[in-house]
Amino acid sequence: MTDGKRSEGNLEWMWNRQPEIKPSHKAAMKRTYESALKLLETRRRKARPTSRPTSLTTPVSTIQDTTTVNGNSLKGVPSLVGMKEWLQSLGHSDNAVNNLNVIHVSGTKGKGSTCAFTRSFLRAHSVRTGFPKKIGLYTGPHLQCVRERIQIDDHPVAEELFTRYFFEVWDRIMPADIELDAGVAKQPRYLQFLALLAFHTFIKEEVDAAIFEVHHGGEYDATNVIRNPVVTGITSLGMDHVAQLGPTIETIAWHKAGIFKPGAPSFSVTQDPGPAEVMRKRALDKGTTLTFVSENECLPTDGRVLSVPVQRLNCSLALELTKAFLRTKAPGHTLSDADIYHGVQSFRLTGRFEVIDEGKLQWFVDGAHNILSLEQTAEWFARNVNNEQKCHALIFSHLSEERDGVALVQSLAHTLFKNNVKPGHVIFTTYQEKDGDPIDRTIKDSESLSHDVCALYTSVWKELDPQAMVTTAPTIEGAVRLAREIGDREDGMEVLVTGSLYMVGGTLSLLRPSSCT
Repeated sequence: MTDGKRSEGNLEWMWNRQPEIKPSHKAAMKRTYESALKLLETRRRKARPTSRPTSLTTPVSTIQDTTTVNGNSLKGVPSLVGMKEWLQSLGHSDNAVNNLNVIHVSGTKGKGSTCAFTRSFLRAHSVRTGFPKKIGLYTGPHLQCVRERIQIDDHPVAEELFTRYFFEVWDRIMPADIELDAGVAKQPRYLQFLALLAFHTFIKEEVDAAIFEVHHGGEYDATNVIRNPVVTGITSLGMDHVAQLGPTIETIAWHKAGIFKPGAPSFSVTQDPGPAEVMRKRALDKGTTLTFVSENECLPTDGRVLSVPVQRLNCSLALELTKAFLRTKAPGHTLSDADIYHGVQSFRLTGRFEVIDEGKLQWFVDGAHNILSLEQTAEWFARNVNNEQKCHALIFSHLSEERDGVALVQSLAHTLFKNNVKPGHVIFTTYQEKDGDPIDRTIKDSESLSHDVCALYTSVWKELDPQAMVTTAPTIEGAVRLAREIGDREDGMEVLVTGSLYMVGGTLSLLRPSSCT
């Protein structure tokens, strides 16, 4: 894999066997894009933390709230610690961050889509009116190149710009002799560094609006250094990252609503009664308003972009965020029907509900790594396949210690079957893109893990559908090649590619090699 590509979930924190680059080596390193990627990789944690680091001496009350929600004490990894000081080291005050005019988005599912829809609506308004002239987007995870995380005006920042700003940040905050206040982490980790780089890039490039997607949670997230956003939003909530945010949906809601700020209107998609009540209380405590958003019935009904119910909800939330932003930052400006139409038409999000057409072979690609997402993916595939197409196939991969892979496979199968789509061919694969790729440096004991998991998934699917042709492929390239061979024999096929974002990113690199531009 190239360009620092990693997947969602625990792969952001997996074992990293690359040697730490010592300060004495930094001066001699060439200031290239490749060097920046290597340095960035050294900032990954060896494992995902599950509790407050014991090395910090800052009082617990300033790091981790001791409040309880429905009798459950709140947990949180304080990745926010150090962010303000690091920004100050870069010369950026709170006012400099506030002047970015931030739209801050949290939630469990749909954050990336909501941010992308918001960007599309703002861009459509900009084309018509000239405001906002320049729009920044910070999102994640990335699928093909790390620059996908930091975008300006619909495009990942160029390699030259990424490299220049990376080393400006690195040189200011990574010297070995740096000293911050007692108890503050001395060096930012991977996601903290990327957030700092995004702030630095957007400030230097003088964006007029910046959309920030939260990493994990909200209250203690690194992006929550934003003290005065224009508007905040929360997407659908679910039971994910429970070790950090759980143990209940109410405690998760408490964390997500941590991005609420005094005077900044807050919006959320409709939630279940329990978490909704927690969010209302947090909005009251934070001194802001909270509006729950249901599906906007005036949205366009044609096209694939809004053919998925959850995307219509994400789009509806993005509409309200955009309207609130314009009311605050551009009084008198409104989002026209044409802006909405063009915003939906221009929406794009790599690896989410994408269709790649290769003539008689169509690839339906969607990264989904929890049960809720996989159910939505299966429903989307069922809604958009050609009912007359005789052959359907599935490529799936998910290797994670955080989630129950068997439950994911079973949920995916049940949802497909319920929607009258039974893939005749099922291919389970690994995270290794091509033969010879150094996957062992990314996942500990990956060869045996991949083999055992693929064998387990195969037996599970065969039990659910004995008629299906179930195979395994040791690499993503092998899975794609096998699907193409089957498609040629069948004179056409529709292939669903889903599961780990790591695998989806590898598939996209093979189907569309040069998308990170």
